[in-house]
Amino acid sequence: MAAPAPLALHPDRLLPPDPAVRAVARRLYEAVRGLPIISPHGHVDARLLADDVPFPDPASLLGTPDHYVTRMLHAAGVPLADLGIGRPELPAADSRRIWWLLCEHWAVFRGTPSRYWLETTLGEGFDVAVRP
Repeated sequence: MAAPAPLALHPDRLLPPDPAVRAVARRLYEAVRGLPIISPHGHVDARLLADDVPFPDPASLLGTPDHYVTRMLHAAGVPLADLGIGRPELPAADSRRIWWLLCEHWAVFRGTPSRYWLETTLGEGFDVAVRP
């Protein structure tokens, strides 16, 4: 079995291609990089973050609550029931299976904002160095 591909996040992945504009964008980004994100569009329950509640597993945090992720997986043929949709709590075995399904279908996220968000969250938020 081949070694898993590394999860490599290019620091300029969202910056403009023009070198002069990119330099300005880098300076602006560095000025705000450490500030908290305040977004009305988050898919993680804000109470988990505000109360610093440990999450039980990656599927319950990054997979099941995100309708973009579940829709992509469902469009790829994964039944919604297999993704834990409509179930408030998931047994550990089901959570592992859901995360495995996300990783197995990683290619369907290519070129999508969901892929960017997942890679950034895994790479920068959790120091994951291996691509799912």
